[in-house]
Amino acid sequence: MKERDYEKVLLFSGVLSSIGFPPGIRKALEERFGRIIYTSPSIPFTFTDYYDEEMGTPIERFFICFESLVSPDLLSDAKVFTNEIENRFAVDGKRKINLDPGTMSIGNIVLATTKNRAHRIAIGNRLYAELTLMYHHKGYESFPWTYADYKSNEVQDILLEMRRIYLDGLKKHS
Repeated sequence: MKERDYEKVLLFSGVLSSIGFPPGIRKALEERFGRIIYTSPSIPFTFTDYYDEEMGTPIERFFICFESLVSPDLLSDAKVFTNEIENRFAVDGKRKINLDPGTMSIGNIVLATTKNRAHRIAIGNRLYAELTLMYHHKGYESFPWTYADYKSNEVQDILLEMRRIYLDGLKKHS
Protein backbone atom coordinates (compact mmCIF):
# COMPACT_ATOMS: atom_id res chain seq x y z
CA MET A 1 0.00 0.00 0.00
CA LYS A 2 1.28 3.45 -0.88
CA GLU A 3 2.09 5.86 1.93
CA ARG A 4 0.08 9.06 1.97
CA ASP A 5 1.09 12.54 2.99
CA TYR A 6 -0.41 13.88 6.17
CA GLU A 7 -3.26 16.35 5.79
CA LYS A 8 -2.01 19.82 6.68
CA VAL A 9 -3.13 21.19 10.04
CA LEU A 10 -3.32 24.57 11.70
CA LEU A 11 -0.52 25.15 14.19
CA PHE A 12 -1.69 27.20 17.16
CA SER A 13 -0.70 27.88 20.72
CA GLY A 14 -2.70 28.39 23.82
CA VAL A 15 -1.03 31.11 25.86
CA LEU A 16 -1.17 31.69 29.60
CA SER A 17 0.50 34.93 30.59
CA SER A 18 0.92 37.28 33.49
CA ILE A 19 2.93 39.69 31.29
CA GLY A 20 0.75 40.08 28.20
CA PHE A 21 2.30 39.16 24.85
CA PRO A 22 5.77 40.73 24.74
CA PRO A 23 7.02 41.66 21.25
CA GLY A 24 10.14 39.51 21.76
CA ILE A 25 8.06 36.38 22.21
CA ARG A 26 5.87 37.19 19.22
CA LYS A 27 8.98 37.83 17.10
CA ALA A 28 10.62 34.53 18.13
CA LEU A 29 7.47 32.57 17.35
CA GLU A 30 7.01 34.22 13.95
CA GLU A 31 10.65 33.68 13.01
CA ARG A 32 10.18 29.97 13.67
CA PHE A 33 6.60 29.27 12.54
CA GLY A 34 5.65 32.14 10.26
CA ARG A 35 3.22 34.99 10.59
CA ILE A 36 0.67 34.98 13.39
CA ILE A 37 -2.65 35.65 11.69
CA TYR A 38 -4.95 35.53 14.69
CA THR A 39 -4.70 36.52 18.33
CA SER A 40 -7.85 35.85 20.30
CA PRO A 41 -9.33 38.13 22.90
CA SER A 42 -7.93 37.45 26.37
CA ILE A 43 -10.01 35.86 29.07
CA PRO A 44 -9.15 35.67 32.78
CA PHE A 45 -7.61 32.31 33.62
CA THR A 46 -9.53 31.29 36.73
CA PHE A 47 -10.02 27.61 35.93
CA THR A 48 -7.26 26.49 38.32
CA ASP A 49 -4.69 28.10 40.62
CA TYR A 50 -1.99 25.63 39.44
CA TYR A 51 0.10 28.39 37.78
CA ASP A 52 -0.48 31.23 40.27
CA GLU A 53 2.60 30.73 42.45
CA GLU A 54 4.99 30.42 39.51
CA MET A 55 3.52 33.01 37.14
CA GLY A 56 1.90 35.46 39.54
CA THR A 57 -1.60 36.84 39.09
CA PRO A 58 -3.67 37.81 37.31
CA ILE A 59 -3.13 35.29 34.51
CA GLU A 60 -4.81 35.70 31.16
CA ARG A 61 -5.58 33.03 28.55
CA PHE A 62 -5.52 33.70 24.82
CA PHE A 63 -4.75 31.83 21.64
CA ILE A 64 -2.65 32.51 18.58
CA CYS A 65 -2.50 30.72 15.26
CA PHE A 66 -0.08 30.79 12.38
CA GLU A 67 -0.72 31.43 8.72
CA SER A 68 1.15 28.47 7.27
CA LEU A 69 -0.52 25.10 7.47
CA VAL A 70 1.90 22.40 8.58
CA SER A 71 2.35 18.67 8.82
CA PRO A 72 1.03 17.36 12.15
CA ASP A 73 4.35 15.69 12.90
CA LEU A 74 5.80 19.18 13.57
CA LEU A 75 4.07 19.21 16.97
CA SER A 76 6.92 17.78 19.06
CA ASP A 77 9.45 20.22 17.55
CA ALA A 78 7.02 23.08 18.21
CA LYS A 79 6.73 22.07 21.86
CA VAL A 80 10.52 21.86 22.27
CA PHE A 81 10.83 25.38 20.82
CA THR A 82 8.04 26.87 22.93
CA ASN A 83 9.60 25.35 26.07
CA GLU A 84 12.84 27.14 25.14
CA ILE A 85 10.97 30.44 24.78
CA GLU A 86 9.27 29.97 28.15
CA ASN A 87 12.68 29.46 29.77
CA ARG A 88 14.25 32.39 27.90
CA PHE A 89 11.60 34.79 29.22
CA ALA A 90 11.47 33.36 32.76
CA VAL A 91 12.26 35.67 35.68
CA ASP A 92 14.33 34.19 38.50
CA GLY A 93 13.61 30.72 37.13
CA LYS A 94 9.84 31.25 37.13
CA ARG A 95 7.84 31.27 33.92
CA LYS A 96 5.73 34.33 33.23
CA ILE A 97 4.29 32.88 30.05
CA ASN A 98 3.19 29.34 29.23
CA LEU A 99 2.95 28.31 25.58
CA ASP A 100 0.98 25.19 24.76
CA PRO A 101 1.26 24.37 21.06
CA GLY A 102 -1.35 22.26 19.40
CA THR A 103 -2.66 21.28 16.02
CA MET A 104 -6.14 21.64 14.63
CA SER A 105 -7.39 19.34 11.90
CA ILE A 106 -10.85 19.08 10.40
CA GLY A 107 -11.80 16.56 13.06
CA ASN A 108 -9.81 17.31 16.21
CA ILE A 109 -7.51 19.36 18.39
CA VAL A 110 -4.31 17.74 19.65
CA LEU A 111 -2.06 19.28 22.31
CA ALA A 112 1.57 18.53 23.10
CA THR A 113 2.67 17.98 26.68
CA THR A 114 5.69 16.94 28.72
CA LYS A 115 3.61 14.78 31.07
CA ASN A 116 2.71 11.17 30.38
CA ARG A 117 -0.73 9.87 31.29
CA ALA A 118 -2.73 6.80 30.23
CA HIS A 119 -4.48 8.66 27.39
CA ARG A 120 -1.33 10.25 25.89
CA ILE A 121 0.91 8.96 23.12
CA ALA A 122 4.67 9.47 22.76
CA ILE A 123 5.55 11.75 19.83
CA GLY A 124 9.33 12.03 20.15
CA ASN A 125 11.64 14.45 21.97
CA ARG A 126 10.41 12.93 25.28
CA LEU A 127 6.99 14.51 24.62
CA TYR A 128 3.43 13.28 24.37
CA ALA A 129 0.32 14.21 22.42
CA GLU A 130 -3.23 14.27 23.69
CA LEU A 131 -6.45 14.25 21.72
CA THR A 132 -8.08 17.13 23.59
CA LEU A 133 -11.24 17.85 21.61
CA MET A 134 -13.11 16.21 18.74
CA TYR A 135 -15.17 18.18 16.23
CA HIS A 136 -18.67 16.75 15.86
CA HIS A 137 -22.10 18.20 15.02
CA LYS A 138 -20.83 21.79 14.48
CA GLY A 139 -18.99 21.97 17.78
CA TYR A 140 -16.22 20.49 19.88
CA GLU A 141 -16.78 17.56 22.20
CA SER A 142 -14.54 17.06 25.19
CA PHE A 143 -13.23 14.02 27.02
CA PRO A 144 -12.86 13.32 30.74
CA TRP A 145 -9.23 14.53 30.54
CA THR A 146 -9.90 17.73 28.57
CA TYR A 147 -8.70 20.81 30.45
CA ALA A 148 -11.52 22.83 32.03
CA ASP A 149 -10.76 25.97 30.02
CA TYR A 150 -10.96 24.04 26.74
CA LYS A 151 -14.46 22.95 27.79
CA SER A 152 -15.60 26.52 28.52
CA ASN A 153 -17.90 28.43 26.18
CA GLU A 154 -15.37 31.28 25.85
CA VAL A 155 -12.58 29.00 24.65
CA GLN A 156 -14.93 26.92 22.50
CA ASP A 157 -15.99 30.13 20.68
CA ILE A 158 -12.34 31.04 20.08
CA LEU A 159 -11.56 27.55 18.78
CA LEU A 160 -14.51 27.67 16.39
CA GLU A 161 -13.21 31.00 15.04
CA MET A 162 -9.77 29.44 14.58
CA ARG A 163 -11.43 26.50 12.79
CA ARG A 164 -12.99 28.94 10.31
CA ILE A 165 -9.52 30.39 9.70
CA TYR A 166 -8.14 26.88 9.22
CA LEU A 167 -10.86 25.89 6.74
CA ASP A 168 -10.23 29.10 4.75
CA GLY A 169 -6.53 28.19 4.67
CA LEU A 170 -7.31 24.72 3.39
CA LYS A 171 -9.39 26.21 0.55
CA LYS A 172 -6.50 28.47 -0.46
CA HIS A 173 -4.10 25.51 -0.59
CA SER A 174 -6.32 23.15 -2.57
